[in-house]
Amino acid sequence: MPHQSTTQPLAPPPTAEWWRDAVIYQVYIRSFADGNGDGLGDIAGLRARLPYLAGLGVDAIWINPWYPSPMADAGYDVADYRAIEPAFGTLDEARQLIDEAHGLGLRVVLDLVPNHTSDQHAWFQAALAAEPGSPERARYHFRPGRGADGELPPNDWPSVFGGLAWTRVTESDGTPGEWYLHLFAPQQPDLDWDNQEVRAEFESVLRFWFDLGVDGFRIDVASALVKAPGLPDLGGVLGDPYDYFSRDQADHPHWDRDGVHEIYRAWRAVADSYEVPRAFTAEAWVDGPERLARYLRPDELHTAFNFEFLAAPWLAGPLRKVIDGSLSGVAAVGAPTTWVLSNHDVARHPSRYGRPQQDRSVQALAQLTDPLDPELGRRRARAAALLMLALPGGAYVYQGEELGLAEVEDLPAEVLQDPTWERSGHTDKGRDGCRVPLPWSGGEPPFGFSPDGATAEPWLPQPRAWKDCTAEAQAGDPGSMLELYRAALRLRREHAALGDGTLRWLDAPQDTLVFAREPGLVCAVNFSAEPWPLPAGGEVLLASGALDEGRLPQDTAVWLAVDGLS
Repeated sequence: MPHQSTTQPLAPPPTAEWWRDAVIYQVYIRSFADGNGDGLGDIAGLRARLPYLAGLGVDAIWINPWYPSPMADAGYDVADYRAIEPAFGTLDEARQLIDEAHGLGLRVVLDLVPNHTSDQHAWFQAALAAEPGSPERARYHFRPGRGADGELPPNDWPSVFGGLAWTRVTESDGTPGEWYLHLFAPQQPDLDWDNQEVRAEFESVLRFWFDLGVDGFRIDVASALVKAPGLPDLGGVLGDPYDYFSRDQADHPHWDRDGVHEIYRAWRAVADSYEVPRAFTAEAWVDGPERLARYLRPDELHTAFNFEFLAAPWLAGPLRKVIDGSLSGVAAVGAPTTWVLSNHDVARHPSRYGRPQQDRSVQALAQLTDPLDPELGRRRARAAALLMLALPGGAYVYQGEELGLAEVEDLPAEVLQDPTWERSGHTDKGRDGCRVPLPWSGGEPPFGFSPDGATAEPWLPQPRAWKDCTAEAQAGDPGSMLELYRAALRLRREHAALGDGTLRWLDAPQDTLVFAREPGLVCAVNFSAEPWPLPAGGEVLLASGALDEGRLPQDTAVWLAVDGLS
């Protein structure tokens, strides 16, 4: 029988498989809007801005972790999965936000962090107090060290954030003891998903939030939960850093192991037990679309982030290859693909695109070595928005991309909070540059991020140049990035060709992408210095920039209404 919640939370009107073509707005809550004046974004600030998001035209919001956390990794170190971080608000406020969002037609997706907990989680504190071999330690990966006195870690796995993926504990008698695994920071111990208690706990967590009316979850590090039996060596130099985004090693001992699929089949059963089924999105960095499609089989997860599209350069050939591969990979399992340009873990796309482009994957600020051309980045970002929103499937908008925000590349060292900065020995600034609080209004910081009269400064400093990027400054300006997004999202809802479905490539010159969406829409993007003549008889619905006497200039995209496509 379908699961019936006793609380009867409000819900938007049922829409069959809404997740197949939803545009979901990512809320990095620390940086979205500060409602109480302490310099940190919170639920109160988000509630006040819900009408803005509804007016933007998105279908849902995805909220980054809002659970109690020591914030060793910006909330991805969770101390309690059934509560709200006090700095963000209360559980009652969360309930009100969910109902208010639903009242505006917005669905609510939360972030779930199942690979690891905080080291302050009650389970891990109990594990530290318990003896080796205890049930408390069996929830995590505790192992004796190697070497004569156990002084060496159990294997050679490196942490994503730099250094070793192992930390040694001091036992209750004061002697050096076992080691515990943390693929990320030491404050984020990995759970052992071979433990049935762990599996039961997370199914209970899902039901807790689903009963409150939450519409789905984004699953953090979805491909990392299961580790190889015996935790074998990777074969590298002990503690060597590696590329987090690379997943091309066959039979990797902790990325993309087949055992994760049993977990997600059980989760899908929980989601489908509700009268209005809930939905999941996977954050799964895997080796190619075929591997990604395995997460999207009909009895597993609903969608997954398309990181290959996010990381692709602004070049026609590589982008078409990624688009074709993405569509064909998920088609085999009947799933939609998703498209995303930026998120809280990568450098913002205007800063990636505003540099010379090479046929290689780029995500991190550390990879951006050429000087930035801001105007070039903005022009390409405008074109990328129309390309993304015209492709079949769903899309994600990272907060601030609708304002055209670029990466803040000059944050001073003393304000950096991403653990990557410390763990890398101050060689990698990490991800703080894409997490700077949003500018809403006014001519100087905090640009309306905090309420009038607030004395606390935003948790990361905003560039003064953002005075021209505020939502207030852009509203009503037809040439602004904000109004481009509003127009594109409005057309996406209104035009029958956009959203879920298929595309058909049309003949076009090299360095130009042109495809048809039925009925009667063409999207064209010109990457070439040679302007491309628009097809005769086509009506311009929306363009990312000015056209040149019926021709499409370089780094510009257009949506055309065209009859009799061929």
